[in-house]
Amino acid sequence: MSRLARFAWIVVAWNLVVIGWGAYVRASGSGAGCGQHWPLCNGEIVPRAPAIATLIELTHRLTSGLALLALLALVVAVWRSRPAGHPARRAAGWSMLFMLTEAGVGAGLVLFELVADNASLARALFMAVHLANTFLLIGAMTLTARWLEEGSVGISLAGRGGRGAIVGLLALGVFVVGVSGAVAALGDTLFPATSLAHALQQDLSPTSHVLLRLRLLHPTLAVVVAIALIMIAPRLPVDGGATSATIGPGARVAILAALQAGLGGLNVLLLAPVWMQLVHLLVADVLWIAVVLLGASVLAGRATASVPQRVSAVGPYIAGTGTSSIRR
Repeated sequence: MSRLARFAWIVVAWNLVVIGWGAYVRASGSGAGCGQHWPLCNGEIVPRAPAIATLIELTHRLTSGLALLALLALVVAVWRSRPAGHPARRAAGWSMLFMLTEAGVGAGLVLFELVADNASLARALFMAVHLANTFLLIGAMTLTARWLEEGSVGISLAGRGGRGAIVGLLALGVFVVGVSGAVAALGDTLFPATSLAHALQQDLSPTSHVLLRLRLLHPTLAVVVAIALIMIAPRLPVDGGATSATIGPGARVAILAALQAGLGGLNVLLLAPVWMQLVHLLVADVLWIAVVLLGASVLAGRATASVPQRVSAVGPYIAGTGTSSIRR
């Protein structure tokens, strides 16, 4: 694996940390820690005598800013070291676009005060859009890292029969489950249950808040999609050399789907404590990455002759050349 590919995977991993901390901001009710101010925090660059909620929210903003800078460095390196038309270039460009829209959605949550104890449908919609954009961002960065690896090529639907449709449906299923999970997590945060019986009463009562009545949708969809992933993913034929692995990309998806289903059940039994919500979200993100990699392997294009790479302006470590100079 080239140094640039390793750097790209580090960027992916860092964004998972940022996503997890963002979920903690929501679960801990710290979304209003900086008031109705963005990008400033309570109208200041560095707030004086900050409260705990302010520190939690400010930390999320700082880690998000570092994620943006890291992705910017990656995009520059990819565009300088890969030729025009290289799939990693396109994936990196989409990554930056989704990073900017991610920041825009986060800013909207703060500026429209859709944080803390706000239980409006507008907040639920923003949370759904936020999760959808996060999945698109992670997916684009995953493809960037994948296509920077030696021997990797883009995707092609030519000669794949119905495989493209199957992969698309599986990815759509995971995507929809993730979005419904964001709404369910918001309901767990705003309306915590004291027991399983209380939680079931909340879900089934016609007088309950709409977020609670929507909460049942997530586990129903999750079970259906998990079964589909476990049954179908390991049977998909893969290209691009992925068959040499001890555990193929389809088997990894099936294992993660089973694990996520188990964690979802445990989350319900434990009444969705914050730490369990974070674990559940992390595995959901890893499952999404595995599904994206499965799609890249199933629909891998045919390898072509390699093209000499150009050195990146951000240094040989990131560019992965391993030398201080290279012919352009």
